[in-house]
Amino acid sequence: MSEFDGKSIIVTGGSLGMGLACAHRFAAGGGKVLIVANDRASVDDAVAAIGANAAGFVGDVRSKDDMAAAVDTAVTRHGGVDVLACCAGIQRYGTVVDTPEEVWDDVLDINLKGIFLAAKFAIPEMKKRGGGAIVAISSVQAYASQAGVAAYTASKGAINALVRAMALDHAPDNITVNAVCPASIDTPMLRWAADLWKGDSTAEATLDAWGRGHPLGRVGKPAEVADLVAFLASDKARFITGADIKIDGGVLSKLGIIIPD
Repeated sequence: MSEFDGKSIIVTGGSLGMGLACAHRFAAGGGKVLIVANDRASVDDAVAAIGANAAGFVGDVRSKDDMAAAVDTAVTRHGGVDVLACCAGIQRYGTVVDTPEEVWDDVLDINLKGIFLAAKFAIPEMKKRGGGAIVAISSVQAYASQAGVAAYTASKGAINALVRAMALDHAPDNITVNAVCPASIDTPMLRWAADLWKGDSTAEATLDAWGRGHPLGRVGKPAEVADLVAFLASDKARFITGADIKIDGGVLSKLGIIIPD
């Protein structure tokens, strides 16, 4: 028997990057996966690539109506909701001074509010099944920020705090809630950033340079993140909740903190 046989799983942001890797991983483990994303072409491509264990829902994680409808779709197609993997996210650059208000709102709405809305509707369905698991993609920038990413860092720190709150609130319902905090992972979003910051170099060379900044000497792979998400969503992790777990190639371990006398 595969680890997710009989499980109904929703993956927001599931058509690209880490979300797509999670959808593949859950389906390979026997789960019935509903991929939620706002781009129909990428949703259709993801469903076609995964096969019979996947279905798609085109919706916006910022929309209460869309998230309610996505959960209803999972219930109708797959009988309920057992796992919610919140992988939708965007990266934008800027300080609080030069970040436009609408960009701030987009980052917080997609990265943070999207988790709130998906969980808001998924949790009652999990309770009907006797419990469940929620895993949210956060970031190492919840702990240590770059310069010039005020909105992104704020959203990721808030994800970790929200995860702790939900873990406490829903432990009596046998629902675990955890965050996964990656460093640089080879996704379309990271490649977009590499192209943005490549200067006179190439995006590929920039990725390689960023990888050398990790003690393990490379950027991470989406499948490596997906394996951690799948573990936290599995029965093997039923005593883990309220945790934020780094998957960062050692990058935070090398940060020195100087404490003044």
